[in-house]
Amino acid sequence: MSENQNKGNDIAVNEYGERIAPKPEKSENTARNNASANNRSYSRYQKPFRRPALPPKGVSAAAFGRQQAENANNNNNNVNAEAPEKPHQEYQQQNGYRSYRNKPYNKNYNKNYKAPRQQNDAAVTEIPAQPFTFEKTAFEKSYEQSKPYSRKNQEIKNYNQERRYQPRNNYRDDQQAAPEEKYQHVVYHSNHRAVKRTPLRIIPLGGLNEIGKNMTVFECGNDMFIVDCGLAFPDSDMPGVDLVIPDFTYVEQNIDKVRGIVITHGHEDHIGGLAYLLKKVNIPVYATRLTIGLIEGKLKEHNLLSQTKLNVVTPRQTVKMGCMAVEFIHVNHSIPDAVGLAIHTPAGIVIHTGDFKVDFTPIEGGIIDLARFGELGNRGVLALMSDSTNAEKPGHTASERKVGSSFENLFAKAEGKRIIIATFASNIHRIQQIINNAVRTDRKVAVFGRSMLNVISTAMDLGYLSVPEGVIIDLEAMNKYPPEKIVLITTGSQGEPMSALTRMAMNEHRSVTITPMDYIIISATPIPGNEKYVTRVVNELLKAGAEVIYESMYDVHVSGHACQEELKLIMALTRPRFFIPVHGEYKHLKKSAGLANSIGIPESNIIIGSIGDVIETDGTDLRITGKVTAGRVLVDGLGVGDVGSIVLRDRKHLAEDGLIVVVATIESESGTILAGPDILSRGFVYVRESEEMMEAARDILRKTLESCLAGGVRDWNGIKSSLRDSLSDYIYMKTKRNPMILPIIEEI
Repeated sequence: MSENQNKGNDIAVNEYGERIAPKPEKSENTARNNASANNRSYSRYQKPFRRPALPPKGVSAAAFGRQQAENANNNNNNVNAEAPEKPHQEYQQQNGYRSYRNKPYNKNYNKNYKAPRQQNDAAVTEIPAQPFTFEKTAFEKSYEQSKPYSRKNQEIKNYNQERRYQPRNNYRDDQQAAPEEKYQHVVYHSNHRAVKRTPLRIIPLGGLNEIGKNMTVFECGNDMFIVDCGLAFPDSDMPGVDLVIPDFTYVEQNIDKVRGIVITHGHEDHIGGLAYLLKKVNIPVYATRLTIGLIEGKLKEHNLLSQTKLNVVTPRQTVKMGCMAVEFIHVNHSIPDAVGLAIHTPAGIVIHTGDFKVDFTPIEGGIIDLARFGELGNRGVLALMSDSTNAEKPGHTASERKVGSSFENLFAKAEGKRIIIATFASNIHRIQQIINNAVRTDRKVAVFGRSMLNVISTAMDLGYLSVPEGVIIDLEAMNKYPPEKIVLITTGSQGEPMSALTRMAMNEHRSVTITPMDYIIISATPIPGNEKYVTRVVNELLKAGAEVIYESMYDVHVSGHACQEELKLIMALTRPRFFIPVHGEYKHLKKSAGLANSIGIPESNIIIGSIGDVIETDGTDLRITGKVTAGRVLVDGLGVGDVGSIVLRDRKHLAEDGLIVVVATIESESGTILAGPDILSRGFVYVRESEEMMEAARDILRKTLESCLAGGVRDWNGIKSSLRDSLSDYIYMKTKRNPMILPIIEEI
């Protein structure tokens, strides 16, 4: 060290070659030297005084301080290393950031100085470049610019994120526990900023506590739009009814507010009631390409195509609906071109999943856009409305490609036989796999069923179904090929009485007769309530000697709806403040609500609604505030709504006990009975085998009628009521049955 000591005015260095300050000469007057040192200006060996640097834009002050401390520690540990460039200097060079060096940081200056917004600590970490980024929609940009910014709220948010790990309530310092057990992880399920805003009203008009008939109204201020307009098929207690559609009364009463109707996909339970709605109100329709194609076919049948405005949309596109906007998000389902919805409202973002599942190997269209759901979750989701159809089933829904693998094996087993496959007409993915296997085994394809023909022709025209030329043949040309070279695709997977497969099973089809040389595959799961119909069809097909394969035997069907793990995934990605289960019966909605609660959404933030409920939110609270006119409308032939509860009651009465008609002729002046009373029976008893009981019934009716006329009664309704009561008592005493009794009195 002696050679490195300071000599005169030479600059001293240490053993590492670093410069050191010269040692002061020894002096007896130490106090004087100290005083002069305090008054002396900074030498060239000392760093000049500088004001503390501001953090870069987007970095919190606490995070920036920690970063500087880490840099200082690194410099101390490695003195030979070059001093890293300060973050704020790098930001100044790249972005032209100007410091307020010589100006005091006070309130007056703060008015002119635009301080950077503080974000969470993760902004300090350098994130590697991504191959692509998601751009905000135009509505999102304008919406975020209009949101009020509060520095106080942002600081509270940063503080909460820094305190994610909090001490457990039951932890004691004297307790012997691992360090990681001392703290518990506090999960924040929503990024939604709870600020009171313009209320949003969500009104389900169908699709809750039932399967099908999906329809929901979103209303904010003077604007309203509709999501889906489907139908449901009649139950066993609706004799003679063809279809069931929602009650449109509330929409008709507020037609001036309606900005349009949005359709999530092309299944009947989402588009089947649209034609009946458009007959009453003329509003624009927004849907994807295939969905619009299927809607066009329905509107042609009702002569509405020329007067309806149909708009084709694509995923990631946003449509303005007054003060609201609807963004379309691609999802997987059992039909192509299905979408979920992100509804941007003044109260916040509401996500409506539509019918969906997560399929990582789809047949067509790509996987569900999970990235967009996650991005919306990061920005803050007010409420999630999620499909609940498969909420009772654990695990994941199988991919559609699993059915294709099963078809390959079954086609090999059916060598030398005619193959008949019954499936849903709208399941284009499955039809595509059937056609692919038919081409692979050199078979021709014939199509049965009106709905199946309509869907296949529409899908082929729009490019959603790829069929080599000459594979699909006409029904008339089917007899030109041997049976082992034919594949029949037909409707009737639910055992519908008038479907093609049911008529084949009952030997009532004019073109197809079931024989032992038929290999029949029912590629569908019975909808709840249809199990008996499907079982009856399967039994009849087996009696005819055919080999029948149905869902419980092989993997010939997979659902289009998400199971529990997929539902949890969507909830975790979106992190909603509130949760509203939709699409399912009450047991499905209840199970879906339990899943939401299991991942941390408070039970108080979950609402299970009913048809007609007004679910209202202002951005901070969600509650049911009222009820609107809602229910079901029955369609019977061309009649819409003319079959009500009274008609259904009479039909059930007729179906259960039959009908008795009483006919009598009376002279108006004298009150004499000219003919009758005669009795006609339909669906009650066979008259020829019950002549004794019928003759006794005529005597009772004659005595009752004579008694009324002798008493001067000329009120025909009163006479009919007396005849009905007397005959009903006698019939019940004899048979313990209550047939419908219809008296007819003719006056001359």
